[in-house]
Amino acid sequence: MATIKDVALRAGVSVTTVSHVVNDTRHVSPKGRERVEQAIRELGYVPSAVARSLKSNTTSTLGMLIPNSSNPYFAEIVRVVEDRCFGAGYTLVLCNTDDEPRRQSVYLQVLAERRIDGLIVVSTGDDDSLVTQLHGLRIPTVLVDREIADPACDLVETAHMQGGLLAVRHLLSLGHRRIACIGGPAGVNPSEQRIEGWRLALAEAGGAPGADALLWRGGFTSQGGYEAMHAILRTDDPPSAVFVCNDLMAIGALRAAHESGVRVPDEISVVGFDDIELSAYTSPPLTTVAQPKERIGALAVDMLLERVGGRRRDARKVVLQPELRVRASTGRHAGPAARDARSKAAVASADGEASGSRAP
Repeated sequence: MATIKDVALRAGVSVTTVSHVVNDTRHVSPKGRERVEQAIRELGYVPSAVARSLKSNTTSTLGMLIPNSSNPYFAEIVRVVEDRCFGAGYTLVLCNTDDEPRRQSVYLQVLAERRIDGLIVVSTGDDDSLVTQLHGLRIPTVLVDREIADPACDLVETAHMQGGLLAVRHLLSLGHRRIACIGGPAGVNPSEQRIEGWRLALAEAGGAPGADALLWRGGFTSQGGYEAMHAILRTDDPPSAVFVCNDLMAIGALRAAHESGVRVPDEISVVGFDDIELSAYTSPPLTTVAQPKERIGALAVDMLLERVGGRRRDARKVVLQPELRVRASTGRHAGPAARDARSKAAVASADGEASGSRAP
């Protein structure tokens, strides 16, 4: 691998002159610059980013921690963040913590050793040491989606409780009263806030007492939503609607309903949360609460670069409002009589098809 000395020898200039051309730190005559640039091309010389960072005390690199790279919601946020970083001349280093506090701690240390200029964090749900570690690193930090008790960090998030209210008020407006909830992991703030929105909406409708008997947990995964919906449908008095605290779980819930022969939305309505791209392509298309993912990602980068560039010192908190996307997974509550009639008609139709298929 070519070194800066090799470039200087090939160009017939000093090492200092090559350094000034590479780092653009002092005027070099056009003829001298041309010789250096030609030598760089011929030798395939790659300047050391580490050496440049030691001189400038910056690396033009940002770090980002996410808890689950397989969740499309985080993938869509990362895409926006990466595009914004690239446009601003920064490289993004992405780390997936898999919602494990130890892995999160290790990755924070690795990113600090890489001398990143700033950090975007979607934290794990139960890491009490994160605040202490961030204070020790002293890197400008923006939290996304999940708030922690650190007044020094910027924050961009959606009004999660308001989103839960939107979802359940929509179901209530369709005549549903017995509405279950499939929540995410216990202790994860967005999930707890969405569940609180579900409770509050039921309380507004006079149905709050005993509501937690209709609360299941799905771990923010499709498998978790699938298992929770099967459990809900096995109860003696299943609900007529379910609010699911993210779209991945809602997709699992739709599959469970299909496997159980329960039609959506005729027999049960389902509302998700996040509005990931896939939610418009489920069968039926999923009604969901949309988070403004593009604004979240863009704001996170812009706020971080303000702190990195010294244009702002005080922490800033931005809470964005969600919107309801009504699709085909929710419908009016038909009532028990209509459901029984539909079930009898379905049985009669099946019997007719079976008799018609018998040999004479």
